Order: sequence, then C-alpha cells, then structure tokens
Amino acid sequence: MTMRTALLVCCGWAAATPALAGVHDILIGLDAKVAIGPNGQIAGPPGNDAVLVMDVSNPAKPRIRASLPLMNSLIGPPTNLQITPDGKLGLVANSVVTTQNGTAWKISMDTKLFVIDLNASPPKLADTVTVGTQPSGIAISHDGSLALIANRAGKSVSVVSIRNGTVKALGDVPLEQEAAAVAIAPDGRRAFVCLNLVNKIAVLTIDGQKVTYDKSLDIPAAINPYNIDITPDGKYVIASNTGAGQTNSDAEVVIDATGPHPHVIDIASPGNGPEGFAISPNGHWAVAPLLLGSGAKEGDWFKTRNGELAVMSIGPEGRLTVTGKAPLGALPEGVAFSPDSQYVYVGNYIDKTLQVFRLNNGKPVQAGPAIALPGQPASMRGPAR
Repeated sequence: MTMRTALLVCCGWAAATPALAGVHDILIGLDAKVAIGPNGQIAGPPGNDAVLVMDVSNPAKPRIRASLPLMNSLIGPPTNLQITPDGKLGLVANSVVTTQNGTAWKISMDTKLFVIDLNASPPKLADTVTVGTQPSGIAISHDGSLALIANRAGKSVSVVSIRNGTVKALGDVPLEQEAAAVAIAPDGRRAFVCLNLVNKIAVLTIDGQKVTYDKSLDIPAAINPYNIDITPDGKYVIASNTGAGQTNSDAEVVIDATGPHPHVIDIASPGNGPEGFAISPNGHWAVAPLLLGSGAKEGDWFKTRNGELAVMSIGPEGRLTVTGKAPLGALPEGVAFSPDSQYVYVGNYIDKTLQVFRLNNGKPVQAGPAIALPGQPASMRGPAR
C-alpha cells in the first residue's frame, strides 16, 4: 500500500469503484503553489498540487476516492477540468507552472492536458497531451467526442478529439485575443468563448472535428467575461463577468444562443466577483460563488474576509432572478452541481474547505459543516452534459 493510498483509507476517503464511477464524480484541482498574502498573490515552489476525484453518489456526503499528484493552478478561471459524459475520463488543463528565479519564484506558462482514467481502481493518469499555451477553460461536447480548451496566452482554442479512450490534440483555432473559458452547445454545432480582455464572446462553428471562427459574430458582453455555461436545452448562454476588479460592473450576461446571430437579451447582477459559475443539469438554476473582497489586498477598501453564494433561477426567456444567498469561506472559486441538481459544491481556496448546499426552492441550505480538503481548491467541475 502506498503512502497516498494509506492516507485515503485512514481518512475514510477510499471507496469501491463501481462501473462508470465517473458519472457520480466531481474533479477538484488543488493548487499548493500560490498563496494569498496581505499584498495579493505569492508564487511558491511546485510539487505539491493535486487533483481530487470526489464521489458524490451520496450527494449530501461527498467522499474523496482518489488524489492524483498533478499540477493545477489558481491563475486562470476555475473551469480547467471536466469529466466526459460517460464518466470514463477526466481532462485537466494546467495553465501555469512556477520556476525558481534567484530566491523567488516566477510564473511560466504551461501547455499540458492531463487525461485521467476514472474507471481504473484507483483512478490514474492515463496520458499527458500538449495543447495551446496557458490552457484554461475546458468544455467537452455532449456526445463526448470533442473537447475545446480556451488558451489565454495562446490567444486560441485547442481542438481535442476523444475516441475509444484516446485523447488527441488536433490543432488550435486562432482568436487573436486572450481566451478564458468556453462552452459547447448541446447539439455540438457551436461553441462560445470568453474573450475576457476585449469584453466579447466569440462564436465558433463546429462541423464534426472541424472548428472555425467568424469574428463578425462576436457578441459584446459586460466587462471581463471570465466564465461561461449553456442551458441543457441549448437556448441560452450565460457569461459571468467579473467587472473592473474593484466591485464594479460585475454581471451575468444572458445570450440567446439560437438563430444565425446569437445576441445579448438580458443582464443581471448577483453580486461582486462571480469568477465561479455553473448551470444545473436540469437547467432550472444557476449559481455563482461571489468573491466579494476576499481576494483583495489588506489595504483595499472593499476587502472582506469571506465570500457569498448566489443562487439564481433561470426563468422564461432566460431571465435570471436571485432566489437565495448563503455565506461562504475565503476566496470561493470552483463550483459544481450534483447530477440530480439538488446539491451545490463550493471550494474555498484560502480556507481549504468544501461547502455542500442543498437547494430548497432556490434557497441554499448548508448540509453539515464545511469539509476539510488536503489543499487549496482552485477549480471544480463534474461531468459534461
């Protein structure tokens, strides 16, 4: 028994792995390199990051069934990982690494995509694929045959095929702008990409494994679109915008995704700092962990100790209405739903905890105390739908 396996067993995390266990899993990326000090982010040495495979088959009582020593990063949106719809594979993009620079550490861009075999017992790294520069947000198609990866420094989207358990990079689609996150429509014919620095959403056309970009279809969004998701019926894309960085212009932008010219139809503001964002599998709810001022420097006027969870209903014509809020820990980033849409999981980066909420008519009710994690949760996703 390895030291890692022994740790999982003694902590009560190990569990038998049923067939296609991944459909009941969420992935959590832990970053041990970046700390948050009084003056903001501090880069440190690599070597202690991990990706957790968490079993949520009992949604109120999630259990860690594996911990893989894989690099992961806070720098980039919290959507750099996802599980294939059949639950067989987990894909994890690593956006940056740290390298020593004298007595300090500096950030360098990475190009790695890790492929995790979730049906192995325990789950294991199956492959490492080279993709674009600083890969950040990932989206896997509804049929599980294609993945797209938004590359921030690469100013592109990597196209990745998934076939019979083999993951292969096919090339990059140039966008000319930094790309933070991506969502694929359920019918697999379009994708939507956050061009965060120019405040636009790019529209990609997908034909099998051929992906093209028409700049004329760019959709103006609010300031700094940083995260994005799409309703299961394919009608609405919602882009989460983090504003100007000091509690200004934070908004959720609703886009009509149908027709030849997708366009904005509504704007709503759940609160400040919605870096994390997710739509429920049933399409009824959207959630955003709000950073508020929990990631700010100590001297900033908007500094807060903790964040807050905002739950929104997705109503007729895609309109968002805040239905409830709940306190979160410090620097909440990743968020995911249980497969039945009844539970929400949020990772608090600074506190190294996972909070579990049950939705009661759109109001989040915490299900037990926060769960201690063996590291800082920077990202979180479940299976693609």
